[in-house]
Amino acid sequence: MATKKTTSRRKPVSRARAGTKPRRGGLRQRAAIRMAKFIAKQGEKHLNTRRTRRDAAILRATHADCAKCGGTGTLYTKAKDGSFSGSKPCPAKPKTMKVSKTQIAIASRVGADKTSGLCGWKCPCGKQEKPRYRTAKDATKALRTHERRIHGGASVGGAWYAQIPTASKPKQLESKAA
Repeated sequence: MATKKTTSRRKPVSRARAGTKPRRGGLRQRAAIRMAKFIAKQGEKHLNTRRTRRDAAILRATHADCAKCGGTGTLYTKAKDGSFSGSKPCPAKPKTMKVSKTQIAIASRVGADKTSGLCGWKCPCGKQEKPRYRTAKDATKALRTHERRIHGGASVGGAWYAQIPTASKPKQLESKAA
């Protein structure tokens, strides 16, 4: 009877050590990183606001005296119950096609109407954002984000509103966010 040969077992070779994770740094370094992230977030929000104000100023300038939109370049739609439910671009052709950069810069930075044509939101808890969103959909999305973070995802009855130029209609429109 033949005996079964056992294969020789090699000794396991020690593996190369995996690189250790660098430490997170001291208290000052962590605070600096946190501050840098906060500043970047605020800067991004500021640039978005400037861009939407500039876009709204261009629409106001090109749609001045428009019978359909009242000069904002945006139409606000109503639900069956009469509340405002959304927004869409004005289908009418612009009155003028070109507007000077200086006029746009002034209209988007100075005056009471610098946020006309933009949407903001309010929550019953007291938190609100000034008009900085181009459409009602964006304002509602920001309101939902606030509700998710602060109110645990439950809708508490916040509303978005649109800023209308003082020349055409001197009031702000309010609606239930859908």
